Amino acid sequence: MGKLIRCITSDGLIMATALDSTDIVSKAEKLHQTSAVCTAALGRLLTATSMMGDMLKGKDNTITVKIDGKGPSSSVIAVSDSCGNVRGYIVNPRVEIPLKPNGKLDVCGAVGTEGTLYVIKDLGLKEPYNGFVPISSGEIAEDIAAYYAISEQIPTVCALGVLVNPDLSVRKSGGYIIQLLPSAENDDTIITRLENNIRKMKSVTELLDSGMDIEDIVRIALEGFEVEVLDTYNAEYKCSCSTERYEKALKSLGKEELVNLAEESDETKLVCQFCNKKYVFTKSELLSLAEE
Repeated sequence: MGKLIRCITSDGLIMATALDSTDIVSKAEKLHQTSAVCTAALGRLLTATSMMGDMLKGKDNTITVKIDGKGPSSSVIAVSDSCGNVRGYIVNPRVEIPLKPNGKLDVCGAVGTEGTLYVIKDLGLKEPYNGFVPISSGEIAEDIAAYYAISEQIPTVCALGVLVNPDLSVRKSGGYIIQLLPSAENDDTIITRLENNIRKMKSVTELLDSGMDIEDIVRIALEGFEVEVLDTYNAEYKCSCSTERYEKALKSLGKEELVNLAEESDETKLVCQFCNKKYVFTKSELLSLAEE
């Protein structure tokens, strides 16, 4: 499980959420058999979405984040509940592209930079909240920060990282989202101090790989501020698929379409995109659903 923490500075000016997502991204890599660069892209989005989910207030709220940059990996999608439990997939999981000149995985090269970042929040209202911003970098962290700044008018710093071993397993993964609360947004001293802290930090994965805990990393980012940990959670890669959900989805096709589907084959197989679990419906089961 991943360790997820939510913090606030004692002066009430800055909120921070951070996650060691190593276990989460490791499970995603095993489920989807991703290439190194796709593991990094999917892992970054899973990490960010888990933290964004933790920021939701309602117990049954969910958030979906989709980045479609028109790159060779195509869309990357992640969904989280309000406890940070997250699932996701990447449309083309085995894309291979050259490393950057500095030897790093070229996430923006895989994701692309010509599209849009979408955020959908299901807050239990009649209609979900929909927000979107043009992709600013394709590196995902900068795009998440841009979403908050443009769509929700919240000054935000986001850092995400995934370190992949030569055998394609996940060595370390994590990230943080730091946001200024309204009373701090016009305080140049606080903004400058935070910017200086972030500028001199090593990457999240370097710090995790050196043995640091995710809380240690938040305290480095917020050096000079008194940090209080409000909550600590165990977040995980968790799919919510079930036979009942697929039955509901099939019934939404309508009676005529279900009858046609039943006549095409003795069995209809459906596969969950998030966890690869297979659901098989017989002809008689489809006809029974058509009559409900």
